[in-house]
Amino acid sequence: MPPLRFSALLAALAIAGAAHATEPPTEPHVGFMRVEAPDPQGAPIEVGVWYPTDAPETGPIGGMESLPVAKGAPVAGDRLPLVVMSHGNGGWFGGHYDTAAALVKKGFVVAALTHTGDNYRDQSRALEMTERPRQLSVLIGYMLDASPMHARIDAAKVGAFGFSSGGFTVLAAAGGEPRLAATFPGHCIKHPTNYDCRLSAGKPLPASTLSPTWTHDVRIRAVVSAAPALGFTFGRQGLKGVTQPVQLWKAGDDEILPDPDYAEAVHRALPRAHDYRVVPGARHFDFLVPCGPQAAQRLPSPLCASAPGFDRAAFHADFNARVATFFATQLGVGER
Repeated sequence: MPPLRFSALLAALAIAGAAHATEPPTEPHVGFMRVEAPDPQGAPIEVGVWYPTDAPETGPIGGMESLPVAKGAPVAGDRLPLVVMSHGNGGWFGGHYDTAAALVKKGFVVAALTHTGDNYRDQSRALEMTERPRQLSVLIGYMLDASPMHARIDAAKVGAFGFSSGGFTVLAAAGGEPRLAATFPGHCIKHPTNYDCRLSAGKPLPASTLSPTWTHDVRIRAVVSAAPALGFTFGRQGLKGVTQPVQLWKAGDDEILPDPDYAEAVHRALPRAHDYRVVPGARHFDFLVPCGPQAAQRLPSPLCASAPGFDRAAFHADFNARVATFFATQLGVGER
């Protein structure tokens, strides 16, 4: 081969190799399965798990009308980071499925539980707040030790996401020590019409809540708390144990948990710098997945109704991206 043609061939190969090297990696498909996490102190915990897969999505399933998934498909990848999710009072594991999908696109496994005794089917233990972080810790243990994808998860990269009562849950599980007995009665004397006070009106607080032992899980390395309930119960002393990176969200027009006793109280009491984001015009339930036609017909109107002029879908595009970027950054996703 003449030298000139050989040099041209090498140059062409180099250019082709460089072009191939700079091609953006393809995003994983979204797999999904329902599992049950054994709970040594109660009934098995219902869990929805979203995860990366190479199998194409086939369509939406049960309650997730705008998210096609590859149901039961094989997990793709190794040393995958994990985010566990805690829903709000009366919710279920699927309340943030669009956020879960955004995390999967970043390479995360996402496991969301339906809290036993505080969900849309059963409110019998809704006031037993100590149960929530305990159940979340049970979920983490199950995902790392016994779940179908446990061998694929990096135990050093675990984050926790929570909304409303779930926002309280992840702060407590990360090291927070609420003082419910000392703060809650006085709060409800001042604010009897607030949602938390109406929920507990005429009911004695459980002994486990008045003299609590809170479950803390050192495996949690980063926290996202959206519109946290009971923020006023922590104070600076109660949040001194939360040393992980925190992203905290507040709805600017939260009609359920109004200022200054909830997200704002947490913001003022957190012991270290954190990523605090206030969403102008957002109501409390705007942190839930935007409602499709089926959900809008089936669910109570407050869950789907945003304020006039507030674009919930556009907000979620930004919210999901920022949550996923926060966890990826804080947990060192992509680093080996």
